[in-house]
Amino acid sequence: MSTTLYQQIQEFYDASSSLWEQIWGEHMHHGYYGVDGKQKKDRRRAQIDLIEELLQWSGVYSEDAESLPSASILASPYQSEQIHPPRYENILDVGCGIGGSSLYLAEKFHARATGITLSPVQAARAKERAQELGLSSRTHFQVADAQAMPFTDNSFDLVWSLESGEHMPNKIQFIQECLRVLKPGGTFIMVTWCHRPIENLPLTVDEQKHLQDIYRVYCLPYVISLPEYEAIARQLGLQNIRTADWSKAVAPFWDVVIDSAFTPQAIWGLLCSGWSTIQGALSLGLMRRGYESGLVRFGLLCGNK
Repeated sequence: MSTTLYQQIQEFYDASSSLWEQIWGEHMHHGYYGVDGKQKKDRRRAQIDLIEELLQWSGVYSEDAESLPSASILASPYQSEQIHPPRYENILDVGCGIGGSSLYLAEKFHARATGITLSPVQAARAKERAQELGLSSRTHFQVADAQAMPFTDNSFDLVWSLESGEHMPNKIQFIQECLRVLKPGGTFIMVTWCHRPIENLPLTVDEQKHLQDIYRVYCLPYVISLPEYEAIARQLGLQNIRTADWSKAVAPFWDVVIDSAFTPQAIWGLLCSGWSTIQGALSLGLMRRGYESGLVRFGLLCGNK
């Protein structure tokens, strides 16, 4: 990863993560609003539902066989039960943020979870949250480049990447690294921002400009289409590949974020967070309009090594 892009991503998340947690909580990703995107639900419930729906869609577990994590992770009003013995004992969360998914999965599967991020602020906060939740002994967070991970081959049962692939300047190298550290038979789950498929119609000049604006605001090198990701995964030997487009299911997320961004609490937090965070808030409509036009897509890919 280039030094300039590395620094841009690091500085963006160093500056914005505290505000995001203050306004939104620990999960720094989309929410799930039903297949057609029309379900009305609490925004935190929607984010938890996204994780649960991904686990079921990917075949990691059956809803009948597992239960939700304990109240220490979910908090009221969600209930907990004793889960069944874990199938996944060692999990890697690539682009872990402040540990939302890592801690959730560690608790759900009673597993060891490792999270990596480019942001020292995020890694430190994830460690604090792990300690607060009594999960320090089973979790580890560190600053690391996802395209050159500091782990040995065949280390993890499950490699989880939830909305981090869009930051990767070399998509092939990124997926290659994820598969390198995945154990044979292990599961890879990637969810990432994409643009629409372009096999039948190349991106227009206006669409390219729209994407460039998104790249500039959110520190992205570029995004590709879901069919292109699938082709890369096949090229690298991933087995049992499945893909899905959940754009409709998550699109309402941006309306909710926009509504929450302009409360007095959020505005004050923005002013204290610096220009990059302010610019991100002012540009939320870019993503909403991207979903509305069909340009921006929410792509899922999973498979086994």
